[in-house]
Amino acid sequence: MFKGHPKGLYALALANTGERFGYYTMLAVFALFLRANFGLDAGVAGAIYSTFLGLVYLMPLVGGIMADKFGFGKMVTIGITIMFAGYLLLSLPLGGDLVAMLAMLAALLFISLGTGLFKGNLQVMVGDLYNDPQYAAKRDSGFSLFYMAINIGALFAPTAAVKIKEWAEVSLGYSGNDAYHFSFAVACVSLILSIAIYYIFRPTFRHVEGGKSKKGDAPAAAVEQLTPAETKQRVVALCLVFAVVIFFWMAFHQNGLTLTYFADEFTAKSSEGLQSMLFNVWNLVLVIIGVYAAFSVFQSDSKKGKFTSLAVLVAVVGVLVYKALNVEGTISISAPIFQQFNPFYVVALTPVSLAIFGALAKRGKEPSAPRKIAYGMLVAAVGFAVMAVGSVGLLTPDAQAAAGDAAVFASPNWLISTYLVLTFAELLLSPMGISFVSKVAPPKYKGLMMGGWFVATAIGNWLVSVGGFLWGGISLTVVWSVFIVLCLLSALFMFVMMKRLEAATK
Repeated sequence: MFKGHPKGLYALALANTGERFGYYTMLAVFALFLRANFGLDAGVAGAIYSTFLGLVYLMPLVGGIMADKFGFGKMVTIGITIMFAGYLLLSLPLGGDLVAMLAMLAALLFISLGTGLFKGNLQVMVGDLYNDPQYAAKRDSGFSLFYMAINIGALFAPTAAVKIKEWAEVSLGYSGNDAYHFSFAVACVSLILSIAIYYIFRPTFRHVEGGKSKKGDAPAAAVEQLTPAETKQRVVALCLVFAVVIFFWMAFHQNGLTLTYFADEFTAKSSEGLQSMLFNVWNLVLVIIGVYAAFSVFQSDSKKGKFTSLAVLVAVVGVLVYKALNVEGTISISAPIFQQFNPFYVVALTPVSLAIFGALAKRGKEPSAPRKIAYGMLVAAVGFAVMAVGSVGLLTPDAQAAAGDAAVFASPNWLISTYLVLTFAELLLSPMGISFVSKVAPPKYKGLMMGGWFVATAIGNWLVSVGGFLWGGISLTVVWSVFIVLCLLSALFMFVMMKRLEAATK
């Protein structure tokens, strides 16, 4: 699984992991912070949240255009610096008045601009590592591993956000609202680690940084030459994909808005027995280690490697069984903690995904990237169907807020199951989409086209606010059905356009 990839992949992935850890730590509590600190209602908080997400994914268009001219590596470095300034400003506990609101908005602008210079250009560099013929066949799996690394950072983020906030409240005596800022400060530390990793391992990927080459740099790969007609065909195909992913991200990023609202307002506040083990991130880490050890038993080239992997697997199973037999008591559940399940599933299921598509590829039956994206939209619709079923019999959000002791709560398993299904959709769509862009984009427009992917994501994130404005007097089943219909229509569009999309990859 990890063999046959360029060394630069792991360096760039680790640099991105640090940045994503900070970002998702902040994002895990951001919507709740807006409502608690500034007294905003669900719709206004959702509008700010989705606008910020939109800017985060719009700015890579600017970053891509600049990188096509000045180089990808330079933009990555500048981006981290600007992001650091934004997170530092957001970390200051300034209260809840107008000055605090303006400072927060300024911080969000810095973070979004810095992310725009960093995120897309880093991914272009990953794609360019696979322009070398010896790595070309590994492009899709390379992006899957890169995506997995992102989610390792995101896995620990919700726990970090909750624990650091609790520590600030209990140990330091800060108010609940001021304690949120300690969660935001984590991003500053993670960015320092990211830039350190980037420069320490820079020799492994310097040849794909772009800009003016320096003495001692490895030679760049030959640039593919396209006719105007081929260029147009590829750009049109990419734009069709961009149109579809708008609606995926609109639905998927409800995880930080309506799904978090559901966790906060409609989900049971405690857990016990085996279920409670799922809310300890270290138990999830053990499961991940067990999954990778199991795959290593079959994939290791040596008997020693197989034996070591088997020993690790047995040890992990033993620890988990021991903990399960001795679990006792009840634990409280905080709404942001549910956001750990999506990255957990991504990391745990990536080797499963790679194994399935690897087996299909050997038989010549692996679906094309556009077809995987279409399947991803269908699976996303199933994810929200799970929420629709789980919401049957529940009150509307407004009625729930006024119900008092008569409020009805749902099992945490509905959200846990929904995140599982949505993760399958994400694995089919997101890393495959980025791989598709890096492969199909005309060479002279690579930065621009990767920026286009993020513009589509930005539009989808702006539309996330639709969920916030629906949250109130409308039945929850109707709210989730909106996203089911959008995902199904998007999948249908993809299948209708499939021949044109697959022709661009040949």
